[in-house]
Amino acid sequence: MRQIRLYIAAAKAQAEAIYAAIETVFEEDGYPVAIVELDEAAALFEVSVYIDEAQAAETRQRFAQAANVAAEALQTEVLPEIDWVKHSLAGLRPVRAGRFFVHGSHDRDKIESGDLAVEIDAGQAFGTGHHGTTAGCLEMVARVVESEKPHNALDLGTGSGVLAIAMAKLHPMPILASDIDPVATEVAVDNIRLNGVEQWVAAVTAIGFDHEEMQKRRPFDLIVANILALPLIELAPAMARQVAAGGSVILSGILDSQHDKVLAAYLAEGLQHQETLHREGWVTIHLKRQAGDVSIF
Repeated sequence: MRQIRLYIAAAKAQAEAIYAAIETVFEEDGYPVAIVELDEAAALFEVSVYIDEAQAAETRQRFAQAANVAAEALQTEVLPEIDWVKHSLAGLRPVRAGRFFVHGSHDRDKIESGDLAVEIDAGQAFGTGHHGTTAGCLEMVARVVESEKPHNALDLGTGSGVLAIAMAKLHPMPILASDIDPVATEVAVDNIRLNGVEQWVAAVTAIGFDHEEMQKRRPFDLIVANILALPLIELAPAMARQVAAGGSVILSGILDSQHDKVLAAYLAEGLQHQETLHREGWVTIHLKRQAGDVSIF
């Protein structure tokens, strides 16, 4: 079946808002989305979604609704036989977030002295470092890990494994990376090996916290969860029970407008708000459990 690209060009701020909106809408479908710069001087960007032709009509309506534009404003390109998941990611520039440098294999020559380089090539799992939520998480992870020096960590909803790999490179320690999608787990395993941190990071397929390996390793000094707001709210009671006294939780995948609801869910479980980072319309929240709180199981 032929693949097509639905796309729209817009000024930088509007394009970034459209990209954030459609990535959220199409995340569960697994449709690749991309944002690329067309004209640096004019600050003109193009936002695309890649799909099979059979999904064109439905996807056009959902894209237009999420982007708040008329369906007729979206342009269509019929694509040649290329792996467009890989192609769309290969066109992305490397990303710097704190000390971290997230890149594809084609950008290894851009690694600088002092970089904590994380190589993530095109795959079928969410989380390349280019999304505002992942970049925000990387910045927060650097702050928390460097200041708290945790002894063990959990990356819940690991996707490509980028956050778990970053933690291992910053501060080698036992890290469990989990995802509900077995394809994501396989991609994470490959990336863990590619980055040479398999000594520290193990990946498992698990729904929530229901996995034998999680039960063996808990409580965690640090839990990082870069998923979506609604699942984060639903997981609040269970997640609060997994973090050690004095430990930290880093939450992302949250729009600015969703910040207060997510935060309220975790405050209700006894966690204390430390800091919120705002990046490209998304937020990353850092919370802690009191050092003397032992009522976690």
